[in-house]
Amino acid sequence: MLRIAVQAKGRLYEETIYLLTEAGIRPESEKRTLLVQAKGMPVEILFLRDDDIPQAVADGAADVGIVGENEHAERRKNVTIVKRLGFSKCRLSLAIPKDEPYHGPEWFNGKVIATSYPAILQDFLTANRIQADTHVISGSVEIAPGIGLSDAIFDIVSSGSTLTSNRLKEVETVMYSEALLIGYPRLSAEKTDILNEVLFRIDAVQAAEGKKYILLNVPNSKIHEITQLLPGMKSPSVLPLAQEGWSSLHSVIEENRFWEIIGKLKALGAEGILVIPIEKMIL
Repeated sequence: MLRIAVQAKGRLYEETIYLLTEAGIRPESEKRTLLVQAKGMPVEILFLRDDDIPQAVADGAADVGIVGENEHAERRKNVTIVKRLGFSKCRLSLAIPKDEPYHGPEWFNGKVIATSYPAILQDFLTANRIQADTHVISGSVEIAPGIGLSDAIFDIVSSGSTLTSNRLKEVETVMYSEALLIGYPRLSAEKTDILNEVLFRIDAVQAAEGKKYILLNVPNSKIHEITQLLPGMKSPSVLPLAQEGWSSLHSVIEENRFWEIIGKLKALGAEGILVIPIEKMIL
């Protein structure tokens, strides 16, 4: 049985559960308890606070965990990065009051900075030879300057809207973060086999993201030109049609290039174009 620690709530929780569900790893119960058996695989899901996940994995209470890179970097536990998952992207940045003039990191000398990430912040301050005081806050860091607790903040930034609503501006980006799959360094052979199956399924789900399966009828004289537009995974499949001089061409395209490509296909004589979503893709 492989135990996966995941965040108990928030955006990372939602994206993690979606990924696991798409990979066929579904909680058996809709009622969320601390530890839930998953359907479809010998897996348990352990729900924890995000900042507790690195410790749980390092201690072996969980075999693997899905956690933000920011928490992994802050907690500095002895765990292995198994896979970068590419979602829940954000950055850790320094922000100051909107009306303050800013000319570089030296601005922070002698200032008080509120943060939930004192270790990462201290690395930045040390690297830039800045002498500043750190005020550690567990939540709602962005309000600290407005109520006189600090001169600046160091916190997670996604869209920047929270900073704007608190009359702050981002001035230094210290690190970028995404979801990581971290692992206990001494997994047994049996658990490693289960983890490899989990990774195989995750890869199949993620390989299909942002891609569409396209089918179209093309004149044989234009097959070469059209295949240059639709490289697919290796090369497009071409099947002869009953109508002489025509073939059916099947391929995979990036969704964000669909409208760019579709006009070129029509200009080359493609007809009967059908676009289908892809759920999983085994490379």
